Formats: sequence, C-alpha cells, structure tokens
Amino acid sequence: MRPFRIATFLFVALVLHSCATKHAKNFVLPEPVNTKDHPILIQMKKNFGTHGGVYADNKFDGARLNDFIQLSQDTFAAIIEPENKPINSSPWYSFRIWSDRERDIVLKLDYTGYGHRYVPKLSVDGENWTIYPEDEIKRDGEDALINLSIKKKPLWVSAQELIVTKDIINWCEKMAEHPSVQMSIVGSSKLGKPLPHLLITNGDIKRKDAVVVIGRQHPPEVTGFLAMQAFIEKILDKSALSNKFLDNHVVYVYPLMNPDGVDLGHWRHSAGGIDMNRDWAYYHQEETKAVTDHIVFNTSKRKNKVVVGLDFHSTWEDVYYTLDKKTQTPDLATFSDDWLKAIGEGIPDYEINEAPYPLNQPISKAWFYLQFNAASITYEIGDKTPRDFIKVKGDVSAKTMMEVLLSYKEKS
Repeated sequence: MRPFRIATFLFVALVLHSCATKHAKNFVLPEPVNTKDHPILIQMKKNFGTHGGVYADNKFDGARLNDFIQLSQDTFAAIIEPENKPINSSPWYSFRIWSDRERDIVLKLDYTGYGHRYVPKLSVDGENWTIYPEDEIKRDGEDALINLSIKKKPLWVSAQELIVTKDIINWCEKMAEHPSVQMSIVGSSKLGKPLPHLLITNGDIKRKDAVVVIGRQHPPEVTGFLAMQAFIEKILDKSALSNKFLDNHVVYVYPLMNPDGVDLGHWRHSAGGIDMNRDWAYYHQEETKAVTDHIVFNTSKRKNKVVVGLDFHSTWEDVYYTLDKKTQTPDLATFSDDWLKAIGEGIPDYEINEAPYPLNQPISKAWFYLQFNAASITYEIGDKTPRDFIKVKGDVSAKTMMEVLLSYKEKS
C-alpha cells in the first residue's frame, strides 16, 4: 500500500473512531436521587463462638452475619444488619453454623428492626440447597425463628442460593465457549472486582439491532439472575431460531453490575453505599459509569441501534415493569404488548403481571428509553418462584423475544 493511501486510511480510521459517542448522557428526572458515595458498615469476617458450644462464621464471599449470640440453653440469634441506612427491607443473610456435638437448636434471625423476607435455604456444601419449610417458620415480631439440627460439619443457612462473583465469571467463561460469544471485562468495581461482559452475535457486529441485558444490580436478587441465565442460554441453544436471530441482532450482556455488593453480602447497595438502580443519570458509581460508557461507545462505534433494554431483578412476585402508555418508543411502540402477550401464550395457565410506570427516577428502565429511545422493561422474578418455573419462563421469554423482533425485521 502506498504511503499516501496508508496515511489516508489512518486518517479515516481516526475520524471514524472519534465519531463514536464515548459517554452516556446526563438526565434530569422528576425524582432525582443523590448517588454520591455514602458510608457503609464494614462487616467483620470472623468465627463467632458461644458458651453453649455452638459456632457460626461469615468467612466466605456473599456472607452476611454481624453477630451471633446465645439467648438460652438451646436458642441462638444471628444478628443481621444492613450495610447502611436508609434501605429497603430486604435483609440478606448467609452464614455457616455448627456445634461441638449433634444437637437441635432454635435459631432466631434477628433483622435489627427490619422485616423477614427470604425463606432460608440450607446446604451442607454451599452448592446444593434445600428450602426450609415455610410453614414451620415462627415469627417473633419482625424476626423469624427456625428449628435446626446441627453437627460438627458446618451447615450453610442463606437467604437465597449463593451465586457470587466467581460463580458468575465461571458461567460467563462457559458461555464464551459458544462460537457466537465473546467475553470481556469492561471495567472494575470500587473494590477492583471485574465487570464481565458477553457480546453475542453471528458474524459481523456492525449495523445490527441490539438488545442490552443487565443483571444483579441488587445483591440478594438471585432469582432474577437465574432467569437471566436461562434467557441467555436459550438465545445460545443453536436452534434455527437462535441462528437467524443472531444473524440479524447483537446482544450485549452485563450480568454482574454490583460484584462488591454481592460478595460483601449487602442487602441492596454497592460498596459506595448506593442503590445502583438509582444511578442512571449522573453515574457517580464506578460500575454504572463503566457499563453505560461501554454500551454507548460500542453501540455508537458499531452503529448498532439499541431496540430493547432488559434489566433482570427479583421482588415479592413475578412482574414486568414497563413504561407507561404515555411513554412508548415510537418505532417499537408495540414491543412490550407483543412480547408479553407471546410469553403469556407460550406458558400454559400463566397470567402476565404487568405494571407500567412513568419516567420518574434515574433507573435503568428510564435510561434505555432516554439514551436510545429503546423499548425498556424491568424483568422481575419472585423471591419464592420455583426454580424449575424460572427456567421455563426464561426459555419462553427468550424464544418469544427473538420471534417478535424477527417479525419486525420481516415487516420493515
């Protein structure tokens, strides 16, 4: 190649690179939230012992146990405190408990003034879990009492199954074995933990419509992560539908928005003490800034049109939070209706629970619409939703989304 042509090529490449939008826009919404750092309570990792020969510890990622005390001969209390206040009542707990001899005890889950939410999950290895019988839980005001048989071998007691940063990184690496997936790290959290990203498509990325998927903004919301896993794995099932969809679309996945909060056992917030799903306007938290800048820069550089944004969460029941009918994306005005109708038709005897909301707070759902004019849905799974149904719902949701978006392509 001649020097002049080389110089011209480099100049054009630099111009094209500089044309890519590098940063997410700032937005002003009716209910702004201060997302600058707030102090957090540092949970001391330690072994807790009692005079009754019963012990507990929080020395693993995802643990939450602030104190452990003996109340009577066979009654013990696990003290669970939030990382800071104010905070919503979603008291996450996870710890191991054992005894110097086999015995039955009563364990009080003391939430320090907050209400019981999560039915305990029990495990002898931290990987395989059983659900404590909900009808056997006794209440003591806002707290909960459960009966346990404990031995010398530690028993895990956890609000939900433990799925921490290392597990999510392992899942991402497994997904990256698929020929349509590229894995990367798009930045670091406040404490230096990785923010993983999966780029999913067939062939060339440029000029394809994009679906953006995010998850785990709130640490305890494990059921939402399980739904997101099933959703992504269905997109990658190598079916004719999957291949056709990935020939025409690209999926940007950010499965772990809050690794610090997850590994620290936080109830809701980041290591900066902030609800990350309120930081989608000025991006004060490192994690939100890294992910939003990555989305904006790369979709701009590759000329991807973001058509759908999905944020996976957990709450008390299954629900889809959509934009209200006054705030509809003009070029995808019917996506929410079409998609939710298709999900309902794809799952026998399932009734869609949709809750439209206005653009009021700086949350991800508002951001996808304001930044990209995209259809935007917060996909919530109930805390107690059966795990086999979560998989069914994730499968059907992915299948119907691909079908709906491809039908729009065929009409255009």
